[in-house]
Amino acid sequence: MTTYLLVHGAWHDGRAWDRVVPPLEAAGHRVLAPSLTGYGDRRHLLGPDVGLDTHVADVVSLIEYLDLTEVVLVGHSYAGLVVSSVADTVPDRIARLVYLDAMVPEDGETAVDVMPVNQHAIDLARSSADGWRVPPMPELPAPHGLFGVTDPADVAWLRTILSDMPVLCLQQRVHLDHPAARKIPRTHIHNTVAPEGLVRRPVPPLQPNGEPSDVRELPTGHDCMITMPVELTGLLLNLAA
Repeated sequence: MTTYLLVHGAWHDGRAWDRVVPPLEAAGHRVLAPSLTGYGDRRHLLGPDVGLDTHVADVVSLIEYLDLTEVVLVGHSYAGLVVSSVADTVPDRIARLVYLDAMVPEDGETAVDVMPVNQHAIDLARSSADGWRVPPMPELPAPHGLFGVTDPADVAWLRTILSDMPVLCLQQRVHLDHPAARKIPRTHIHNTVAPEGLVRRPVPPLQPNGEPSDVRELPTGHDCMITMPVELTGLLLNLAA
């Protein structure tokens, strides 16, 4: 049995994984898909002081409270920053990092350093009524849709789970200085249907642990857990094989 800990990205909550959790569990694995502070059942905690450090603490606390070990830690999008910092905090509890169409930071970087387009979101927050809320990205014409989701029923459902993101998530820096964290194997899953101009940082040929980089692809948009859950589940199960 493998323990999968699935961490959602910005604006989403733990329900984003609803199509992935059941098949992973049916295969005999333990699966956790919490909502981070400010989202889902914790939406009432949203505030200007919620940031990247808050979300790292959310995940670390869950791992320690449940005494989880050998965790396959999956971070989607913004949560690439979260899982990187979690692995640096409790490296002995993480078996593998999975960056799912995610930002992959270096020590000391912010979300803007990894993906400069995030500066636009910060500018939106500064111009908002309270100065710290970043609204979800707007729906785009097909084939990009709402976070890559184009089916009308799925788009309507996705809208029910989206909420504003605190700007501090994009401004706080990751701290990655634990040597043991560099030994954790990594897998990168890239979704290949992306809006024009959205540039992903290239994956180096070697992982920090010296092994060849492990990069997989899914021919879909950003929220592949909604648009291609069967295929994503298959990739994640392959990691545990």
